[in-house]
Amino acid sequence: MEQTKPIESAFNEFEQTEIRRRKLLPWWIKFFCWVFMLFGFLAFVCLILGFTNLKPSLALYGFESNEPFSINGLIVIIIGLFKGVTAFALWFEKEFAIQFGKIDAIVGIIACVFAMLVLPFFQEGFNVTIRLELILLIPFLIKLNKIQKPWAAKRVIN
Repeated sequence: MEQTKPIESAFNEFEQTEIRRRKLLPWWIKFFCWVFMLFGFLAFVCLILGFTNLKPSLALYGFESNEPFSINGLIVIIIGLFKGVTAFALWFEKEFAIQFGKIDAIVGIIACVFAMLVLPFFQEGFNVTIRLELILLIPFLIKLNKIQKPWAAKRVIN
């Protein structure tokens, strides 16, 4: 009996096939990982440009600014940097990626709703804009919820 246990555990090792966490991501999330890694890099560049006379045009989720160190500019830069970190974590299969992705999606949804329902009261002319980002943020959050358990269970294959 003692000999069968090591043999059984050896066979169990072969039965448990490991897959890359990246394979749990659909193609559209993989695409946006690259987009937002670039976006995060550009957000960092815009932050650096804030110390110069160059003033980049910043816009995300309805928040717009030409001044990186304004409230709207800092909101766009901080969200952009966080999106870049989240995309990097998802692409490189980090343990914390799903939690960061869920925070990213929830913050994005809240920012879009705020920009649609609150910002129009503080701007010239009352214009309500439907934020199309919600079309991707909600499915992103749903997909992350679905893959959270398999993501936590998988080990990365090098």
